[in-house]
Amino acid sequence: MDRSVEGWFHGLMGMVIFSGSLPATRLAVADFSPLFLTSGRAVIAAILAAGILAVLRPKLPTRADLVALVPVAIGVVVGFPLLTALALQHISAARSVVFIGLLPLATALFGVLRGGERPRPVFWVFSGIGAAAVAGFALVNGGAGALGGDLAMLAAVLLCGLGYAEGAVLSRRLGGWQVISWALLLSLPPMALFALATLPLSWAAISGSAWLGFAYVSVFSMLVGFIFWYRGLALGGIARVGQLQLLQPFISLVLSALLLREVVSWPMVATTGLVVLCVAGAKRSA
Repeated sequence: MDRSVEGWFHGLMGMVIFSGSLPATRLAVADFSPLFLTSGRAVIAAILAAGILAVLRPKLPTRADLVALVPVAIGVVVGFPLLTALALQHISAARSVVFIGLLPLATALFGVLRGGERPRPVFWVFSGIGAAAVAGFALVNGGAGALGGDLAMLAAVLLCGLGYAEGAVLSRRLGGWQVISWALLLSLPPMALFALATLPLSWAAISGSAWLGFAYVSVFSMLVGFIFWYRGLALGGIARVGQLQLLQPFISLVLSALLLREVVSWPMVATTGLVVLCVAGAKRSA
């Protein structure tokens, strides 16, 4: 399979998995605190990653690799999960997921700064139109929302873009699943301490839906999705494959409608069509 095609396939799989993250987080924060949710999911994913590393025995990261893993851990293991969990205490899932449409620009920006990529100017035009469509949809259809929640989502997007770009650069040397696995292990000691310090007071009070959300973000959002996503970015290009994230908010909104019973309106469908065109244009011009 052509490297570019393989990159887009892996990126698509990762994006679909990530699409369930915010609806699942919304379910989980109903009964779990943001701090425990963030640390607990990282601990579970780190244990799974340790098992994978023990079985497959990849080469150990160098000292320079360990330094580069720090922003990956800060961005995708700690920053994005914590900030989105905090945001979802104040804004709806429907409002939060549309901010994810800004992730391609954040990822492309850090890809230029850290990955040495130089997409053509037309690429930025398509990206800007797609991001503006998502932002307009959020403002017009997202509801009132709380300023604190919106700001938390913007900060989450920036940190996630950094983590995606740094992880993609490292994936070229270490491999996609190795990057997220080592980043999780690097984060394990502090995350384990936070998890112990923020344990729920009563496990019996936690609903089944909250447990399902917790399980999803721990296994799929925190580990499996990144195995696909980082390989996709490394093979297909950070800025190019990153444009798939423009589709993520609308898949998430459909999941929100199914899981949280939120309304899927015609403006969502219309905006999705525009975003699909922007993704296609960005792919051709990157």
